[in-house]
Amino acid sequence: MITLYGAPRTRSTRVSWLLEELGLTWQYHYINFAKGDSQHPDFLAINPSGKIPLLIDEDKTTPEACITLSESAAICHFLIEKYNDTSNTPLYQPPKSSPDSARYHQWISFITCELEQALWTLAKHKFALPKALRQESIQAVAIWEFDKAANIAESWIPNSDYLFGNTLSIADILLTHTLQWATKAGMTLPPKLEQYRKKVASRPALSRALAKEEAEALRAA
Repeated sequence: MITLYGAPRTRSTRVSWLLEELGLTWQYHYINFAKGDSQHPDFLAINPSGKIPLLIDEDKTTPEACITLSESAAICHFLIEKYNDTSNTPLYQPPKSSPDSARYHQWISFITCELEQALWTLAKHKFALPKALRQESIQAVAIWEFDKAANIAESWIPNSDYLFGNTLSIADILLTHTLQWATKAGMTLPPKLEQYRKKVASRPALSRALAKEEAEALRAA
């Protein structure tokens, strides 16, 4: 049984999207930050950081195989390694030690360390940090950093449907989710990157994942 702890349109959406792409059966546990769910003793007992997403993959027939995992990119890698070969709609995985593998890992590192960090800095100083710690002046720095990273990503985008040909990969999920976050934050994307975002974000699996997240959040409200 797979259980994903998260909230709609946060980093947990990356994982719910991948779960849907792989055709896996999974449960969603909504974490309501406004109600303090992330700091509830029951949640902290399994996830001391209090952050989302958190994934529990539990096999009751072999308890030793149960895993509790945080960090969205790590969770996505785990799911691909465990379930991609048995999926009816497998994602692209580059051959080990190949040029594609090098570029694949470069993309994932760039997305999480460059594109995303600027957006998270912006969000922290808008609403996530305690008011006393927010620095309005840092917002201009974060926007500058994001725009610089977005222009680099624009130069890397290939002339194909996805980053590695015509098959979706984890890198596509992470990049598209980050670009969705950027547009919601009011960022303007370079044209090729914007076209890419719209195409990948139109995948039915993302719509299903968002619908499941929203429905569970509404039910638990």
